[in-house]
Amino acid sequence: MTEPIRCSWAGMSDPMYLTYHDEEWGRPLRGDDAVFERVALEAFQSGLSWLTILRKRENFRAAFDDFSLPKVAAYTERDVERLLGDAGIVRNRAKIEAAINNARAALDLPDGLSELVWRFADPDAPVPKTMADVPAATPGSKALAKELKKHGFRFVGPTTAYALMQAIGLVNDHLEDCVARTR
Repeated sequence: MTEPIRCSWAGMSDPMYLTYHDEEWGRPLRGDDAVFERVALEAFQSGLSWLTILRKRENFRAAFDDFSLPKVAAYTERDVERLLGDAGIVRNRAKIEAAINNARAALDLPDGLSELVWRFADPDAPVPKTMADVPAATPGSKALAKELKKHGFRFVGPTTAYALMQAIGLVNDHLEDCVARTR
């Protein structure tokens, strides 16, 4: 039996990538806390491998109270220090402070974070045939980043915004022949 065709990055050295690719990446995800988790993790990933974040994901969830917006928004400097001492997460002060800031900004959104982000969905994005067809940023991700920044979000540039769009299904960048494209 032939192995199903997948996006090339899914066959990387760790089975965690395969599971993430097949079961989560590109699938529509809604809900303010769920979307906030992805915004935060994409920011923490900046400059690092996504696999690093996947391996630490459960630690992030524990450290950040399952990314509950009200809980993270209430964090104080004491929580920042606690997080900086947590070897199970990425210990970067700017990224930790951005996550807390972004939780506060998300709570201030009149219609919520999920609603704001989903306004930038692009169901008609071209279907990539190869990984070379998958952009790093798009006009939509630039607009999303600009809108998030307008509301006070940090660590949300166009590339990070596009990675978020891919991760939560605002675009479907599974390759044309990928087994996960139509799941």
